[in-house]
Amino acid sequence: MKRSLILTLVVVILAGALTLAAEGRKYGKSLTLKEKTKISDILANPQKFNGKRVLVEGPVVGVCPRRGCWIKIAGEKDFESLIFKVKDGVITFPMDAKGKTALAEGVLSARTYTREELIEMGKEHAKEEGKEFDPSTVKGPKTVVRIEGEGAVLK
Repeated sequence: MKRSLILTLVVVILAGALTLAAEGRKYGKSLTLKEKTKISDILANPQKFNGKRVLVEGPVVGVCPRRGCWIKIAGEKDFESLIFKVKDGVITFPMDAKGKTALAEGVLSARTYTREELIEMGKEHAKEEGKEFDPSTVKGPKTVVRIEGEGAVLK
């Protein structure tokens, strides 16, 4: 009887763990959208989505190494990706998020920055990644497209 109870308890715990693994780990707010938007569609016409809530899915190809405050999600086409930026301290993505698949929701921002603003952003981004930054590589102005993140699931 006792052995049967222990075996049942182990089975319930394992089933729960497998369900959690299949659903993924949740960060931030619960996802509300059902329909996914392709990253390639967003990048082809960012102004169409500017200010709108979107749900995207793709492999995580980068994580903020300092605070876990952003992840970079790759699109369906080569060399396409979006930054999913969250407010510092609200969500912290772990470094092992890289390589996982993200289902991420937030409000799209498509903003045009001056060359000077881009240089400041480049310096900060390089600092976060621990890399060198060369301001002469910055051409401007440029429209930067990113998602102001609210919630994500990593699988």
